[in-house]
Amino acid sequence: MDELVARMQELLDAVTAAGDPARHFLGTYLRTTQAVNAAIDAGRFEDPDWVTAWDVDFAGLYLDALDAHRRDPATPPAPWRAAFRTDPAARPEAHVLLGMNAHINYDLPLSLVRVIGVADFADPPLLDSRRRDHEAIDEVLAARVPAEDRELQAAGSPRTPLDRLTGGLNRTATRVLLRESRRRVWANTTVLHAARLRGPEELARRRAQLEAAAAARVADLQRGGPVLLRLAVRGFGVRLPPD
Repeated sequence: MDELVARMQELLDAVTAAGDPARHFLGTYLRTTQAVNAAIDAGRFEDPDWVTAWDVDFAGLYLDALDAHRRDPATPPAPWRAAFRTDPAARPEAHVLLGMNAHINYDLPLSLVRVIGVADFADPPLLDSRRRDHEAIDEVLAARVPAEDRELQAAGSPRTPLDRLTGGLNRTATRVLLRESRRRVWANTTVLHAARLRGPEELARRRAQLEAAAAARVADLQRGGPVLLRLAVRGFGVRLPPD
């Protein structure tokens, strides 16, 4: 976890110096990672070693995409290409929410199916423990919302009268969106696991479906209007079709 935080800080320093709007999501992610690390140390998860391994694997998918974007914007996975194309002039929270959408909808199921092995899926009590730890992350994320709102204001996103009026509603909406997205992520993870059992070609086909759906979701959110309101109307997650 210390190596992960160091890598994130190094990248954050680089994109901040370059004026890259990727700094908004990366800064939020770094602070959230530190909060998850504190929650692990506080004993808030059933299997802290597994949560640590999962958190490092999950974050690595985003950091690899960001590295690829900085080398050649055409090379990251499609959801990240869409997120990184967000208008630099967009409000910081738009960059954060679109980054979250790409990371949760695309990277999270891929990470979960990598860190939950075939034998784990065949062990119902263990699988339930993994699912509960997966859901417990939401409380850490939701607790960060007020502090991250202040960070976004400091980053150049002043609150409008409507923002101040709907602040509590936005925090409630964030919790609802996180719960909804977690359910869909878990469903998509089980689909990827079923594909894994059928072989690498089927898993690659399902992964491509997930990539296309996640990229389309980011593009849909970029069509205009407040991102949080669009999420509230259309939902956060994507769902792979059943077999």
